[in-house]
Amino acid sequence: MIRSPWRSLLIVLLLLTSLPFLATCGGQGGSLGSSLYVQNVTADPAAYSGKEITVDGAYLWRPGNPGISVLAIGVGTLDNGLDAQPLGDAIWLEGFPAAQTANLHSPGDAVYGFVRVRGQFVSGTFGPEGKYPYQITVSTAEVIEQVHRVESVVKDAPLASGKVSFFDLQRNPEKYSGQTITAQGYYFWNSVIYVLAEGVSTEEDGASPQPMGSPIWMEGFPPDKSVDLHIGPNNSFVWGLVEVTGTFQTGGGFGKDGVYKSIFNVVSATPIK
Repeated sequence: MIRSPWRSLLIVLLLLTSLPFLATCGGQGGSLGSSLYVQNVTADPAAYSGKEITVDGAYLWRPGNPGISVLAIGVGTLDNGLDAQPLGDAIWLEGFPAAQTANLHSPGDAVYGFVRVRGQFVSGTFGPEGKYPYQITVSTAEVIEQVHRVESVVKDAPLASGKVSFFDLQRNPEKYSGQTITAQGYYFWNSVIYVLAEGVSTEEDGASPQPMGSPIWMEGFPPDKSVDLHIGPNNSFVWGLVEVTGTFQTGGGFGKDGVYKSIFNVVSATPIK
């Protein structure tokens, strides 16, 4: 996939507009008793090597092989928030507290956001294949940018005769396997996954949508129905409440990486407003 310059630029602008705020709550950043910025440290690593310092920057954690756990001047992503990459020279972070990630951006394949970390800084070779020349062993961390999420969910209630609720599908998948049924749920697409879910969680501005619960993989959702749903910038994601008719099958091994237990092969869909 092609990285979107628009989304990467947005992340850079967020960083630039945040720097004055970081300076007001962290001091001038030049001494070891106040907050530094990532660029202060990477520009003169010898001045801080072996010392306990406090640094403000964009934290990025992404699982995988290789994984990433770094502090950078910013983060660039695709329009849908996926494929986050650190900007500039990054510092490898060892021991970032997992509890702090709950209030950061979480588009699905990574976690990122502005934080303040304190710990011992050293130079050397760190991270996968030793590609990072700096490391901070984190002693404390706090989130500078609080991200709040909003949830939209279907009700666990019986539907009209002949229709199956999403929760009933989850509770009794074998009962409906191999049948053509009509069900309701939240359709979610981000060019990587195509699912029917019990709900979708987004940031307050509608960014970084994520399906909730245990989604069902979907095939054949009609693209022309997407215009009546929530659409991301540059068509980077689509989500919304829908009623779909199709063949349901369970047994596992479906969808991306074969991790989905059930699949819905859609023949028709109706957005619900």
